[in-house]
Amino acid sequence: MKKDSIRAYALKNAIEHGGKATSGPVINSLFNEGLKKGKIKETMPAIKEVIDQVNLLSPEEQESEFKKLQSIIGYREERVGLPDLPNLQKGKVVTRFSPSPSGPLTFGHIITLLPNFLYAKNYNGKFYLRIEDTNPENIYKPAYKMIEKEGKWLCRNDINIIIQSDRLEIYYKYAEKLIKSSDAYICTCDPESFKDLITQKKACPCRSKDMKEHKIRWSLMLEPGFKEGEAVLRFKSDIKNENPAMRDFPLARINESLHPRTGNKYRVWPLMNLAVTADDIELGMTHIIRGKDHKDNAKRQELMYQALGKIKKFPITKFIGKLHLKEIKMSSSKFTKDIQQGKYKSFSDPLLPTVESYKKQGFKPETFWQFVEQRGLSETDKIISHKDILEVLKNIQKGL
Repeated sequence: MKKDSIRAYALKNAIEHGGKATSGPVINSLFNEGLKKGKIKETMPAIKEVIDQVNLLSPEEQESEFKKLQSIIGYREERVGLPDLPNLQKGKVVTRFSPSPSGPLTFGHIITLLPNFLYAKNYNGKFYLRIEDTNPENIYKPAYKMIEKEGKWLCRNDINIIIQSDRLEIYYKYAEKLIKSSDAYICTCDPESFKDLITQKKACPCRSKDMKEHKIRWSLMLEPGFKEGEAVLRFKSDIKNENPAMRDFPLARINESLHPRTGNKYRVWPLMNLAVTADDIELGMTHIIRGKDHKDNAKRQELMYQALGKIKKFPITKFIGKLHLKEIKMSSSKFTKDIQQGKYKSFSDPLLPTVESYKKQGFKPETFWQFVEQRGLSETDKIISHKDILEVLKNIQKGL
């Protein structure tokens, strides 16, 4: 493989992505020049060397050098939009994105929210922004309105917003279904004792008690009988599963902290896997794009679909990698604390990677739509500077 071809494609990729070329797109382009998969390993040192050289150049130098080399490379038709997924049907696509109200929407939210929105939009389907607020202790009350406002802006108002704390009775109904079918049970074991047993692939004593006993225990969770920390609803899974995270995972617990929206109306709060499974079934979810850190949760939820007789309806699920910023940790709750402590004046501070900040800087929603389309559904985590992201966004917006 000629170094000039490698360099031309590296320069092209760098110019399109804020001055930083990466090996994946360069390799894909080189396949057009005859690179064989069996030759990738021996070609990689040359590719890496060229990319390192190109990334040291200024944007002006990259543009100048590319003009000299662009005639030697081939061009292929660029993919427009996100990749196809199974079972995408007009009018029948239902997707969702589920932030917690711990702070504003950030760039990290954007790269997961928008693929879900765009699949629904492109297929005349329905997109839900579902605020997951079943942990009363991790809520920043102003975030409800912030998330709604920012979500509507990103999606040009083509959005359906629901809040999980409005849906507790639905989650209770699903918990009771699982108890009745003996697919869930109430565990009153000491947490450390349970952990020791589950590590050894052994069942706790509560697991073998009959359904009638667990119905009684459930009622004692709902009405003051058990105290906080004394009882947990668990899914009855394969206790021998090689992955410890899949063994009798928790579904609901008692939490008597005051909730910002419901006060002390409820004392039993669903954990993520119960609430998400119930919502996805009730709302008819068909496709889900989510972070790859949720792979175990997806497996747990599929087990629950099976227990509820819904396995044929389990959503098509794709996982994407995280995007890490060099300058700052992308954490909504941390940004909230930083604002409260006076580190930043507001969530629209230009140093923060928040939707509010991008909006104030003049970016359009469509700029972010195009960014996530270009990024695709890669599972690879990436580290990039916020400065480079802003450059990429500015270049995209210029072309709109």
